[in-house]
Amino acid sequence: LALWKQEGRTRRAHAEPDAPFSVTMRSLLADATTRRLLVSVALGAAGFGMQDILLEPYGGEMLSLSVSATTVLTALMAGGTLLGLFVASRKLAAGTDPYKLAALGALAGGVGVTGVVFAGPIGSLPMFWAATVTIGFGSGWFAVGSLTASMSFADGRSGLVIGAWGAVQATAAGTGLVLGGVTRDLVSSLATSGALGPGLTSPSVGYSFVYHIEIACLFATLVAIGPLVRAGAREKPLRFGLADLPG
Repeated sequence: LALWKQEGRTRRAHAEPDAPFSVTMRSLLADATTRRLLVSVALGAAGFGMQDILLEPYGGEMLSLSVSATTVLTALMAGGTLLGLFVASRKLAAGTDPYKLAALGALAGGVGVTGVVFAGPIGSLPMFWAATVTIGFGSGWFAVGSLTASMSFADGRSGLVIGAWGAVQATAAGTGLVLGGVTRDLVSSLATSGALGPGLTSPSVGYSFVYHIEIACLFATLVAIGPLVRAGAREKPLRFGLADLPG
């Protein structure tokens, strides 16, 4: 809202008026490939976003980590993401299909979240750290793969698709983050009060519930993006760098 009409627009004399936003979006979503890509972005962004504010409290509550130790998790996550971006760039330059890259990123994220789920009950700190890096790595691959796929539309719609990618990604990630926190608090309250039965009274139930929703979202992402994955290498390799990510 703060950016509304901040960028001045000039119009040439006798220029044809722009199509209404609703008409443009209907035209964009009429294409099955674009629609499936944006659904994949929404599911993947929500899946990766849900754990964002839960990872540190989970480490403190379930693995008895200190405040400084839980802060390290942020660095591990960011390091995994940067590593994912670097490797993804090399993969794209080698001709890897961006849809395949995004799908592998979602798969890696699912594996990482599964590792987090198991790390708490068995008390394995190395598993927790490795799972955190894996989630970051997967999110990097998913972001680069899905964004590069948006950039690859050759019919003049790439700019519009990239804009839609940004809007969908930000909205889904923010929504997932909020829902993850609210759901964890709600389910944990029910569990500790005994409302879920004698077998589900631990505070970890709330975390586990959210993490399982994340895994389901990332699995749904694979289902949505799967038909878009092309076998073999691209004829024209794509190059992607950190500067290409939207600010």
